[in-house]
Amino acid sequence: MVAEGRDFWVFAYGSLMWRPGFSFVERHPALIHGFRRRLCILSDHYRGTAEKPGLVLGLDAGGACRGVAYRVCAADSVGTHEYLRARELFGGVYDEQWHPVELDDSRRIEALCYVAKTDHPRYAKELPREEVLALVRQGVGTMGPDTEYVLATHDHLVEMGVSDGELAWLAERLRDEA
Repeated sequence: MVAEGRDFWVFAYGSLMWRPGFSFVERHPALIHGFRRRLCILSDHYRGTAEKPGLVLGLDAGGACRGVAYRVCAADSVGTHEYLRARELFGGVYDEQWHPVELDDSRRIEALCYVAKTDHPRYAKELPREEVLALVRQGVGTMGPDTEYVLATHDHLVEMGVSDGELAWLAERLRDEA
């Protein structure tokens, strides 16, 4: 839970990196250990439908993940937390957790993270690359095509100097089709 009237940090690994939707006072490249970024959530709303789900990112167990950490000021803490809960907890596929995160300036902070629930029906275990590609291609939801989501996340990571092999493979194929 976010303490009212106190600053807090949020770790972003997907669309929150390039479309946070909230005010912040600091933004830093960051690293979390014990989790990896993975297209492991079947999206039946934001980037797909029940009939044609897309795939969106989740923090999944294992490895490490480079992303962005945002510091939200105390005055915005309650409103930002409510916004994040409405956005990230929609559908119940993520679990809100606090984890240690390393910032690019060597500070270690505790950040609010949205972690994939592996027991949720929309959690996708490891899928073959071609199946991931097919789900991304077909997904279109209230926030637009899944292809845009994947490409924007990939491009943002490249701008940050972060290499993500799976997203790079997908981006190459999606751009070849365009």
